[in-house]
Amino acid sequence: MKQPTIHWLKDPRHLLALGFGSGLAPIAPGTFGTLAGAVLYPLIAGLELPVYLLLVAAAFLLGVWVCGYTARALGVHDHSAIVWDEVVGLWITLAVVAPGWPALVLGFVLFRLFDILKPWPIRWLDRHVQGGLGIMIDDVLAGVFAGLCLWLVAAAGWLPG
Repeated sequence: MKQPTIHWLKDPRHLLALGFGSGLAPIAPGTFGTLAGAVLYPLIAGLELPVYLLLVAAAFLLGVWVCGYTARALGVHDHSAIVWDEVVGLWITLAVVAPGWPALVLGFVLFRLFDILKPWPIRWLDRHVQGGLGIMIDDVLAGVFAGLCLWLVAAAGWLPG
């Protein structure tokens, strides 16, 4: 199995798939990829919901392509360094609440929990859908589940901010 290095970031497709280099972290690259999504989130947080969702949909479609490209180059279906799916998954999680630090922190934790634990049907998608779509789709669903939990916390009035 190939290991990507910092030199891979010269190719814009790998740069995106590897979460601007966050996926090269020697431990917990998925968490570092999610952190990259959190760092980028303020750039899109103030967008109107339809524009935000359109941008996230475009990031998903782009992710299917670049993650599939990088996976083929690495010779591994879903190499741990490929983290653009975590970026998009976090953005999906945060789509359902007003932006703010409490939502960002709780959304980050909830998304990581769903992404790591992979309850059904997330685990099924992770194991049965191949290619770039397979890399992205389980994190999309983890983002939907985490977003639903985050929305319930906010609707109950338990989310400060």
